[in-house]
Amino acid sequence: MGFDWQTIFGPALATLVAIASILVERNVGTIPDPAALYVCVVAFAASLGGTTSGLVSAAIALAASTPFLAHHGAMQSVYLPRLALLALTTVGTAVIIGLLRRRLKDTLRWREQHATAARLSAALDRIDIGIVLLDADTRAEFINRAFRNFFSLPDEKADSKPPFIALMYHGRDTGAYELPEDELNHFIAERTKMMRAGDQTPINIKLRSGEVLRFCCTALPDGGRMLSYTPVTDLVRRTDDPADTDYYLSLRGGAHRSLINHLRAAE
Repeated sequence: MGFDWQTIFGPALATLVAIASILVERNVGTIPDPAALYVCVVAFAASLGGTTSGLVSAAIALAASTPFLAHHGAMQSVYLPRLALLALTTVGTAVIIGLLRRRLKDTLRWREQHATAARLSAALDRIDIGIVLLDADTRAEFINRAFRNFFSLPDEKADSKPPFIALMYHGRDTGAYELPEDELNHFIAERTKMMRAGDQTPINIKLRSGEVLRFCCTALPDGGRMLSYTPVTDLVRRTDDPADTDYYLSLRGGAHRSLINHLRAAE
């Protein structure tokens, strides 16, 4: 057990009660059996320092009660049953209160972790980088808002913990990728292979919307994966051939001719 003040306070209090009862009886007069007080001390010790602290306090209570009962001349037929009852009561109290304390601490810890996860989830939903967390079976445990927007992924499907391959097929079926149809299956197979291997080599994924995402896979200690999709459209499209401006704008759904001229002037 940890030797902090919470652990030792209960046994110290039980010892103090035992010493005080002996001194009061010797110097003042006869006192009632402090067994009920010991039970309260054991309960307090277990609630403050845990089961071990409660059991140590119970042992001190039994050790102090043995000479007390003997000094008061309790008959043999009553002496042992009273000690046995005290032992059962104090030990039971220490175990029950200690277990309740542990359960309460676990509940508070779970709530704290849940609150932290909720805050983290809310924060990841506000960034413009797509984030997907996969478990060891490559099922999506978390998909943030940016990824859902990039690939037009419905919330119902995102929240159903789809496997990674299902996300890739969704992008294919919705025409999200800027790739010839005959290359899509090879593209999906390669991305899946990289993900399973934990390959951290970044690659650029061009979308039909005109956006370019830099995909990166990070292997996690539990066997899962964190996938990030960082928008790099401005960095990548700047190196494209200006003659393709009309094509890229058409992928965005068309644009006014003056806007095209401005883009060409900027290039």
